[in-house]
Amino acid sequence: MTDGEGNPPTGAGEAAESPRPSEGQPAGAEPTGNGAKAPEEMSVGELVFEVSDRASVLIREEIELAKAEVTEKLNSLLRGSVAGLAAGVFALLALALLMHGVAWLLNDLVFNDFWAGFFVEAGLFLLIAAGAGLFAWRSFKRAAPPTPDMAIEEAKEIKAAFDGQEDSS
Repeated sequence: MTDGEGNPPTGAGEAAESPRPSEGQPAGAEPTGNGAKAPEEMSVGELVFEVSDRASVLIREEIELAKAEVTEKLNSLLRGSVAGLAAGVFALLALALLMHGVAWLLNDLVFNDFWAGFFVEAGLFLLIAAGAGLFAWRSFKRAAPPTPDMAIEEAKEIKAAFDGQEDSS
């Protein structure tokens, strides 16, 4: 009498002692801790299933890594943008007060007409704005879009490892 796999049935006393090696397993070999067979004992179909299962797990983990990496970069960009916006608002308010004061100072010290100081100052600030705009444009042009660089590198390494295994077999 067998248990359906060609093994004789086990009694209650036998199960308590130690796990029996499965069919085809050497008497001294221990089964793996998760209940899976060692690769040497698996059939080709089982090996293909195991490889495809592990590959799908690996792909899912790479996708999760890419998502986490992009999310981290976007959060960093968002925090920096909010801080820059707050700094810009306060700088704009201070600049308005400063511009008004400098224009009146220029009118008192240099010009006889009150409008001349405001136009000189407006021209100066337009030059500063042009320089800052050029700097911002170059910075955004240089910055790469948020791409999952680490995940892409890992995928390339995995592909290279699989290509290397195919070549050697």
